[in-house]
Amino acid sequence: MMTLRPMRRSRQQLSNEECVEILERNSNGVLALTGDEGYPYAVPLSYVFKDGKIFVHSATAGHKIDAIRRDSRASFCVIDLDDVHPSTFTTIYRSVIAFGTVRIIEDEAGKRQALDDLSDKYCPDEPLTARHAEINRSINRLIILEMIIEAFSGKHSKELIPLFK
Repeated sequence: MMTLRPMRRSRQQLSNEECVEILERNSNGVLALTGDEGYPYAVPLSYVFKDGKIFVHSATAGHKIDAIRRDSRASFCVIDLDDVHPSTFTTIYRSVIAFGTVRIIEDEAGKRQALDDLSDKYCPDEPLTARHAEINRSINRLIILEMIIEAFSGKHSKELIPLFK
């Protein structure tokens, strides 16, 4: 299990509950892996956060899949707020970084469950029959990536400290 180093500006650290809310509320993040020749590889993805895990759908092959098969350790960053204030030379921000390992799910039941969760999040107003028809059309052409979170931390800009006291 990973242990995070202490945050240098601990007054700006978000609580675990706030981090979970950010992971649940947002729709995209950046998955960072060890890519080819040890270079960092970061890719923006749509995701769903459920049961303390991050799920994304993916093609069955490519840079991301090769990187995961080589080294399953990963981080996932979600930016919840990014408000640039040029006149004060600052940015009001709030973000979360999760650390863990990524597992590739290839069995149909596991893929179907994750795809149902993704469709619940991204197209809740579409009829269930239409969502299931789309899942049935694509399920054999994709895999699911499940990031098992070992640790996470969140931080916000110092300007937000009075709001969170």
